[in-house]
Amino acid sequence: MTAPHIRKMTRDDWPEVAELIHVSTNYWYESNRNLRIFPCRPDEVELFCRVYEDLDPGCCLVAEHPETHRIIGSCFYHPRRTHISLGIMNAHPSYFGMGVARRLLQEVCRIADEEELPLRLFSSAMNLDSFSLYSRSGFAPYASFQDMFLEVPAEGLAVTVPGVNHVRDASLDDLAAIVNLETELAGIEREKDWRYFLENREGIWHVSVMESPAHELIGVLASVAHPASRMIGPGLAKDEEAAAALLLVELNHHAGATPVWLIPTQCRSLSQTLYSWGARNCELHFGQIRGGKADFSGVFFPTFMPETA
Repeated sequence: MTAPHIRKMTRDDWPEVAELIHVSTNYWYESNRNLRIFPCRPDEVELFCRVYEDLDPGCCLVAEHPETHRIIGSCFYHPRRTHISLGIMNAHPSYFGMGVARRLLQEVCRIADEEELPLRLFSSAMNLDSFSLYSRSGFAPYASFQDMFLEVPAEGLAVTVPGVNHVRDASLDDLAAIVNLETELAGIEREKDWRYFLENREGIWHVSVMESPAHELIGVLASVAHPASRMIGPGLAKDEEAAAALLLVELNHHAGATPVWLIPTQCRSLSQTLYSWGARNCELHFGQIRGGKADFSGVFFPTFMPETA
């Protein structure tokens, strides 16, 4: 096949891109893990198009078949002052192994190089093809994360943890403190993302913050509740105790559902607490970076909606 044509996604492409994400993601996970990541309808996966376009218009690339003009690949990216995040990237199963993802990645790498910014992503440790693609393109892992899930009872979790009474709903008044905390602990700045979550115009986001007894912000955690994504994150906390308190509150916002979240694999105390609640592991991910370095302290909760990196 002649190399695909790479162009920006348009509004008219949303249904085709959503179907591509739905089909290609489910195909890989069903073939390799016996899992179905998107049990929802294909049109509901337009959530990815909508959120990324709300935040960064024009920052989705599609790979178009040179003869049929069918969209056979897509890739979202997320420019920020401190970095660029690579979001969900897909190639149609009929074109696996034909270099579609490689061409899309080359274009995002070119954009990052022009902006002189690090390029960051999260990739499945289970998918060695994608890991090889990223490694060949100059990415290196900086941290590993365990994916966990929990079937939250309809009445919520009947557990408690220290400090949970210091967790409250966040508001726009907390925005500056949230941005400062993320800069301090993770070295990235995403004011636009946090404002978007807090404004919650879609009615699908929730954000909790935790304060110390001295009213210092020591943690924040967002979550999304939508048929195409029920995930806890992004977020961060100064220690594992604060992370547990924030997670408990956000999990109870998903009572009767089964959300997924990621925590650093080195958080032994936190993971043991979560196991005691009934949480289980479902996957492993690597945080990877191309250019620059990535350091974080405390507990970092990545997410895929939108990509944290």
